[in-house]
Amino acid sequence: MSFISKTALFRGCSEEDILNMAEHLDFRSDKYRKGSVIFGAGSIVTDIGLVLSGSVRIEHTDLWGNKSILGITPVGSVFAESYACIPNEPMMVDAVANEDCDILFINVPKLFLPCPICSSQNRLIQNLVMISAGKNLQLSRRSLHTSPKTIRGRLFSYFSQQVSAQGSNKIVIPFDRQQLADYLNLDRSALSKELGKMRNDGLIEYNKNTFVIKTDIE
Repeated sequence: MSFISKTALFRGCSEEDILNMAEHLDFRSDKYRKGSVIFGAGSIVTDIGLVLSGSVRIEHTDLWGNKSILGITPVGSVFAESYACIPNEPMMVDAVANEDCDILFINVPKLFLPCPICSSQNRLIQNLVMISAGKNLQLSRRSLHTSPKTIRGRLFSYFSQQVSAQGSNKIVIPFDRQQLADYLNLDRSALSKELGKMRNDGLIEYNKNTFVIKTDIE
């Protein structure tokens, strides 16, 4: 319970209140193996998922099987909150276990019903609004990264944002090569080729998902 109280969703909530909300909001947990679909596109959801361990990948697959990764939900973060808050709104994306993970599910419709013993319920709603606003910013960033017409332009945009976010020119990204290609709407082989060119040009160094971005090129 101490871990849950430290997450963004339950920020400002006491452990006693979380225990009270656990019954009122039908807390339940489940385990998923890597690659398992937690919520599928087209499904109606009433729960949000809080990642207790592992991570969850949010992705979209079109009619031709082309896949785009919209983001990765790490430990302590939530997913499916927008769909759970809108009644009968089918999922447009898949929530997939990016690795083996444990998920805590919380019933959202009951969150908006008053509970005499859950004094932090309004705080939980406020936190959920802030999280949703943050997710909108993440989608805006992805749109920004995929807007350049060249592969290098998209990589520059993504790396620049990661350097700013991590506060260092040495960054660790949450994607493997295929996932990065899907996130930036690129072909994997073309992405790998461009990364090699950027390394040869002295712009970057990398090993797996760790990158060093060179900004002192003369």
